[in-house]
Amino acid sequence: MILKIPLPWLQLTYKKMRFLVALMGIGFAVMLMFLQLGLRDALFDSAVRLHKSLQGDIILLSPLSTASISMESFSQRHLYKALGFEGVESVTPLYVEFAVWKNLKTRRARLIFVIGLNPTQEVLNLAGVKENIDKIKLDDVALFDRTSRPEFGPIPEEYNHGKTIIAEVNGHQVKISGLFQLGTSFGTDGSLILSDDTFFQVFHNRDRGLIDIGLIKLQPEANARIVLENMKNGLSEGVTVLSKQEYIDFEKNYWNTSTAIGFIFYLGAIVGFTVGTIIVYQILYADVSEHLSEYATLKAIGYTNNYLLGVVFQESLILASFGYIPGISISLTLYTIVKQVTLLPIYMSWSRALLILILTISMCIVSGAIAIQKLRDADPVDVF
Repeated sequence: MILKIPLPWLQLTYKKMRFLVALMGIGFAVMLMFLQLGLRDALFDSAVRLHKSLQGDIILLSPLSTASISMESFSQRHLYKALGFEGVESVTPLYVEFAVWKNLKTRRARLIFVIGLNPTQEVLNLAGVKENIDKIKLDDVALFDRTSRPEFGPIPEEYNHGKTIIAEVNGHQVKISGLFQLGTSFGTDGSLILSDDTFFQVFHNRDRGLIDIGLIKLQPEANARIVLENMKNGLSEGVTVLSKQEYIDFEKNYWNTSTAIGFIFYLGAIVGFTVGTIIVYQILYADVSEHLSEYATLKAIGYTNNYLLGVVFQESLILASFGYIPGISISLTLYTIVKQVTLLPIYMSWSRALLILILTISMCIVSGAIAIQKLRDADPVDVF
């Protein structure tokens, strides 16, 4: 039995070099969309890692706070007032601020994100915090984020080799006595964890009565929705009350709408889609134009317009399928490189892979829909 080779495949592969160039162009468009959407998701994921690690069910913020990199303080009395609500188990203040880090060996200064907390309470669910939290009960002791940018110096390597590490934070010397893992983001290059006492020694001008984040932990049997609603009604003046998920969404919304970064990544994905559409259109238009007389002949011997249109759309799907493969392959390599260079949490997800596949197919179908306008000009009369 001789297998019948589909006409769309024969049409596309008749000129193999043009077919390969088309696949490269589509692959580039696919790669561009993967890269832009991957970076966008990395932006969001890196921005909310601290939020996800917080050991609290309800979060209190100042109404003036816009993001974790731009926090405003509020009176701690709002937090302790929350203890009066039914269903509340405990409350914890958290302090965050940027400080000038200076490694005493390299003398280089950089801004570092500093987290101040009560070391006797469970505040952060981050790798390395639980094992090292007792160390910062001593004054002038800090935990250093092992995934901070290398510009801060080889702190993790020196610590793992047993070396004593003294750094200067806002002119105050602290000893690095442990490592934890939070990660970098578009807003922070590195992080420190201090006890609340050491935090106020580093930021000696701050008022101890003001906090940046209030964590409220509910009793296991408490109805979180009802408690949250009660607090929003009872603590509305001078403080913003959010669930943990609302706090995460609050941060994402800032990066997505209040900065140009989110828009730039969306624009890059749109550019990739547009470039791919143009490339596929050019290929299909050239194919239809070169074989217009053959299409007219097929019409003359009885093939319908719908059949010929189906041929072009099948060519579109072939281009989408074969162009997607090199695109996702290159993207996986780029993700690895970007992750190593920037330390951002960029990775391939099934949802993004499916989304880009759908966009690629849509891109090729749109191109085919435009290209078939030329096919309607195929007139059998012109052949005879």
